[in-house]
Amino acid sequence: MTAMFDCRDEAQLLTGMRQARQLLARGELVVLPTDTVYGIAADAFNAGAVAALLAAKGRGRQSPPPVLVSGPPMLRALVADVPAEVDALVEAFWPGGLTVVLPSQPSLAWDLGETHGTVAVRMPDHRVALELIAESGPLAVSSANLTGHPAATSMVGALEMLGDSVSVYLDDGPSRTGVASTIVDATSLTGGAGGAGVRVLREGAISRDRLREVLGDALEPDADA
Repeated sequence: MTAMFDCRDEAQLLTGMRQARQLLARGELVVLPTDTVYGIAADAFNAGAVAALLAAKGRGRQSPPPVLVSGPPMLRALVADVPAEVDALVEAFWPGGLTVVLPSQPSLAWDLGETHGTVAVRMPDHRVALELIAESGPLAVSSANLTGHPAATSMVGALEMLGDSVSVYLDDGPSRTGVASTIVDATSLTGGAGGAGVRVLREGAISRDRLREVLGDALEPDADA
């Protein structure tokens, strides 16, 4: 049975977070607020839960979900290498709307889909999301919407699309920005790959100009430039 909690009410927040932790541990799905848009979350290390997340959205394994972390230490536990350029991005934009793609730790026992040995990682700037991650561990989180539809910027919008495929909905009012995170691929900087630099896969909450302020020439030129 689907449960909904208003996290702006302290009593509902405590109850909702407790249920969310318990159900994530059982492999069920939770909708949670972030600083960008609402997300649908699963335990990143539960392959069945990640598969259920993709099924709820109508996505296949070729579109693996990003992983939300509580900070740089959790990032370093999930990826094989953190180049200096990524450290600079993390210092400048985390917590916030930047997702970074890096090679994942080969020893990790997880299945996010067809990742080709990489993982997309972000630290959200939202108290509810960060507390849940800190208590539950890394979460596979994708925007709370059906594939092909706009990302939900409210709990109600997520509920209308995802319904009872989600066990718990955590409501914290309208999304702060309503703009999805910027995604950058930094895999070419790792392991002596000698690539051209950081590539922007999706421009969103963090503009290319802001990225260039941090990365300089380590940011690949705009393809349209």
